Amino acid sequence: MSVLLFTSLLFGTSVFAGLLGALTGLGGGVVIVPVLVLLFKVDLRYSIGASLISVIATSSGAAAAYVREGLSNIRIGMFLEIATTLGALLGAYLTARISTHAIAVVFGIVLLYSAYVSFRGRLRDVHGTKEKGLAAKLKLHGTYSVLSQPKYYSAQRVPLGFGIMFGAGTLSGLLGIGSGAVKVLAMDQVMGLPFKISTTTSNFMIGVTAAASAGIYLAKGYIDAGIAMPVMLGVLVGSVLGSKLLVRARVASLKLVFCLVILALGLEMIFSGLTGRI
Repeated sequence: MSVLLFTSLLFGTSVFAGLLGALTGLGGGVVIVPVLVLLFKVDLRYSIGASLISVIATSSGAAAAYVREGLSNIRIGMFLEIATTLGALLGAYLTARISTHAIAVVFGIVLLYSAYVSFRGRLRDVHGTKEKGLAAKLKLHGTYSVLSQPKYYSAQRVPLGFGIMFGAGTLSGLLGIGSGAVKVLAMDQVMGLPFKISTTTSNFMIGVTAAASAGIYLAKGYIDAGIAMPVMLGVLVGSVLGSKLLVRARVASLKLVFCLVILALGLEMIFSGLTGRI
């Protein structure tokens, strides 16, 4: 296969991955890593490095828009980024010390969980109104608009949410994904933040988390420009297209297709990891 053909196929596949990721809210990393490994036979660690670069690029654009609109809670995001960044550094450190077989199995399990989250649909939009404990001391609260009316919220169970964020960061650094599903779970279900605030703040955090671990991958030589560049550009283009199609698309049908794709990739990653094919 020529370099031009390989790059073109890589770009086209990344566009598709970014499109699916944007339409489901889980990001293109959950698709691009297994596709690179299983379809293009790229080494798992190089695939993760390329995915991290694409996560940084796609998160930055969307995060800027959410911050400008006042949806992302910067104070909560910056606080929780302490946990996700430390976790990302740990995950990137473990990458060189854990076999690719074990990483493939873990990735497969995360893919199955992501398929479950996507299929289950929207999380409950619950939020806490009482400010207490660490939330009160650190001022982890804010307001958002509901039918043009401001609605107050405050973070709950901050220590537990902080711990889950550390785990999400570790998964991000180890697997090269944004782990947005885990971040939203922590903020929405555990910390009691409104769903809209959880998703936009998670998007704001994803790029910082990926950047922390990407430095270690770069230092270890796991980021190849010939792979990372077409992947980053493809996922970026796919994400932009996905955000525009999201308004008109039948999301329920798309999520069903996405779940089936992710389910198949997850099972294949687990099987390949257990049989030593990766």
